[in-house]
Amino acid sequence: MPEIKESDIRAALSRVVDPDHGKDVISAGMISGLVVKGSNIGFAVEVDPAKGAQKEPLREACEEAVMALPGVTSVTAVLTAHREGPSSPPAGPPQGKRPGQARANQRADIPGVKSIIAVASAKGGVGKSTTAINLAVALSKRGRKVGLLDADIYGPSVPRLMGLSGKPKSPDGKSIDPMAAHGIVCMSIGFLIEGDTPMIWRGPMVMSALEQLMRDVNWGELDVLVVDMPPGTGDAQLTMAQRVPLTGAIVVSTPQDIALIDARKGIAMFRKVDVPLMGIIENMSYFLCPSCGERSEIFGHGGARETAAELETDFLGEVPLHMSIRETSDGGTPIVASNPDGEHAQAYLALADRVAEKIDVALSGGTGAGPRIVIS
Repeated sequence: MPEIKESDIRAALSRVVDPDHGKDVISAGMISGLVVKGSNIGFAVEVDPAKGAQKEPLREACEEAVMALPGVTSVTAVLTAHREGPSSPPAGPPQGKRPGQARANQRADIPGVKSIIAVASAKGGVGKSTTAINLAVALSKRGRKVGLLDADIYGPSVPRLMGLSGKPKSPDGKSIDPMAAHGIVCMSIGFLIEGDTPMIWRGPMVMSALEQLMRDVNWGELDVLVVDMPPGTGDAQLTMAQRVPLTGAIVVSTPQDIALIDARKGIAMFRKVDVPLMGIIENMSYFLCPSCGERSEIFGHGGARETAAELETDFLGEVPLHMSIRETSDGGTPIVASNPDGEHAQAYLALADRVAEKIDVALSGGTGAGPRIVIS
């Protein structure tokens, strides 16, 4: 297979003319974020935000021009609309509608996906990705058809944690087939870039990339799509909250005060954009010495439960800090997949049962505002 060079890609794109500029997209400085991973190509086409929807033919022309190069098997081009300065805030909800209802009505479903849950943390280093992956595998073990979306554009971890390598296939050069492992299908920007490639992308580029990772992937029929969110409360979180109908969000935190301060920010963000909060998980809740069985509460204990009670949301449960969870995750075989009968896997399976119940209530049209779950 011939090596695909960046210069060849730019040469191909230089033959695509933007009618508004009267020059090709390379000369007009409209191409950015070019990524080459084997035969898979990705880049962004920067356009005037006022003409974003009208530029779809230009995006398609750019994809087709690069797809025609020898050896290219898939091309992912995203439209980005960078605005200078903040946009004006909305004037308010229409008469007779609750705040956020207009936004909710604009959230488009992902075909074939019945429910979408976001696993989030407003702070890094709390084990959110490990929790999301084991929760997804646990839901699959409980009989659900599950997909996993790695929404962390800057620091994708799903390929390693799921033990996946290689690149996804594209049946038509426009859509992508997800990868699969441990009974679930997965998609991550990490499949499309080299492991040490930094993603130096502006917010609009991240938002457009997320849109395509959600909508240009052949997810098939899924009961639930678990989204491993990046830490923080930035563009990726707002994209997910405002562009897809999230069934609910789960916030992961450790028991320590500094993590819980940030967890409160995440909870406030989801409530502000009208995403139902399913509850809080306390990760690294305690440590049991494998030699003597002594319990140590390294990061404190019970802080997430207290925060859940204070903020009137559900405490979904606690997961211990244990070497086997870390080792299986680093090895690409999540503990729920590698040792489903073990006590640590049982913690995730119990979480999956509670989350599945909440999904079912939401899909049936219930409010889910029944008694709060209390784990003694």
